[in-house]
Amino acid sequence: MYAIFRKELADHLSSRRFIILFSLVFLAAVFAIYIAIQTVRGAVSPTSEFIFLKIFTTSGENLPSFLFFISLFIPIVGIALGFDAINNERNTGNLSRLVSQPIYRDSIINGKFLAGLAVMSIMIVSVVALVSGLGVRIVGVPPNSEEIIRLFAFVFISIVYAGFWLALAVLFSVLFRRTATSMLASLAVWIVFFFFVAVIAGAIADAVAPVGADATIAQFTRHASVEGALARLSPSTLYGEATIGLLSPEIGTLNPALLIMSSYAGRMANPLPLQDSLLLVWPQMVTIIGLSALCFAASYIRFMREEIRSF
Repeated sequence: MYAIFRKELADHLSSRRFIILFSLVFLAAVFAIYIAIQTVRGAVSPTSEFIFLKIFTTSGENLPSFLFFISLFIPIVGIALGFDAINNERNTGNLSRLVSQPIYRDSIINGKFLAGLAVMSIMIVSVVALVSGLGVRIVGVPPNSEEIIRLFAFVFISIVYAGFWLALAVLFSVLFRRTATSMLASLAVWIVFFFFVAVIAGAIADAVAPVGADATIAQFTRHASVEGALARLSPSTLYGEATIGLLSPEIGTLNPALLIMSSYAGRMANPLPLQDSLLLVWPQMVTIIGLSALCFAASYIRFMREEIRSF
């Protein structure tokens, strides 16, 4: 498995695909952070708490925040690295040659998945480190120990989120023989989760718990709760809630009813301690980890049971 992992890692890092994707992610992150830094400079005072974390969550007039860009590009990179992991080897005949060697079959899929996850981990850590250094250099406020721990937790959940999309792409690569089909299937799932789940959740909530001009607080709360519960079917929603809870300590709740009722709802005068923030986002983190494990387990079982023949 180590030999396959090393070979796949070298292929990924030396490919034009990786260079293009990393350049896009880095440029988007730099532009977002530049706008955020300009906004943070005029919006906070030197005595404000968690100034360093605001670099990652503040959006400008022209560009959204760094969190939006990272949540947008992580699925794209994961799909790009995994949609042809197995079927490309099968179509070129390399897969039958591999299994004919004294190599365990599970070493192939494990090595490929771990190599892709390592590449995405390198990309995420590099982008966060470069953006952090740029923020410290321009803003001039170094992070404290709690901010560093929160940033490490953010990097961890980002890697797990990347693992979900990589595992999903590998699953489609195992299920479909054509690389174009697996890529389109992965992109279709991403588009549904990222763009349409929130719209569908809102439409269902309007039908199940409609609210009108004279709606009561109870009706409005039920509508927001139904919409939030349905929106959490999307890993993108779970990742967004987890990152906001970690990087915005002033968020006292992730309850959609409280966050939607008022622009000030859910915000506390005293930021949550680190332990309370971790407890707040723990369900989202566990769900993303479970979804990642489920997708990889499905691809692992299917790959181990399928017949591999040379054509």
